[in-house]
Amino acid sequence: MEFKIITNQILKVLQFLSWIIFIGLCIEAGAIAINTFISLFISPNGINYFWEGSDYLSSLYDYDYGHFLAITLTMTIVAVLKAVMFYFILKLFWDKKLNIFKPFSLDLRRFILNLSYFALVIGLFSYSGFKYSLWLTKQGFEKADIQILHIAGADVWLFMAVILFVIVQIVKRGIEIQNENELTI
Repeated sequence: MEFKIITNQILKVLQFLSWIIFIGLCIEAGAIAINTFISLFISPNGINYFWEGSDYLSSLYDYDYGHFLAITLTMTIVAVLKAVMFYFILKLFWDKKLNIFKPFSLDLRRFILNLSYFALVIGLFSYSGFKYSLWLTKQGFEKADIQILHIAGADVWLFMAVILFVIVQIVKRGIEIQNENELTI
């Protein structure tokens, strides 16, 4: 009984933290997308409203409109994918598909597999944004601080995708064992 109380409390704290992270990621994704739209179609002064990296982005906009669009589009895609990833985490809490007493299920496997795909795609977009900014540097443009552009950490996202995929395989084996045990009872 004590185990269930502690687990439920931890899950409630994790759900609360997931909401905070999700809201923050939505704000970040929306701000990047809206600032990009304003900068491209309404007023180039919208670049100043990027809370980080505005110096780099404004000089990139002055250097070439297309390069600015490529970097900000990559930033937007990465931010939106992170927000969607946390949406799926919150959806897991809503749907109550996580059963502590029968932990291995097809829903859990599908959930972790989706997270691994999201981590992989985030890693690939982050990596492409990183490589693109390196290419811009080789073309003579100032070096970008990829931490500020929110496209850093591609290796971490790719590593996370591999770990989640391994966990999916473990859950798959757990489902097989769980089903075998149910048949023998």
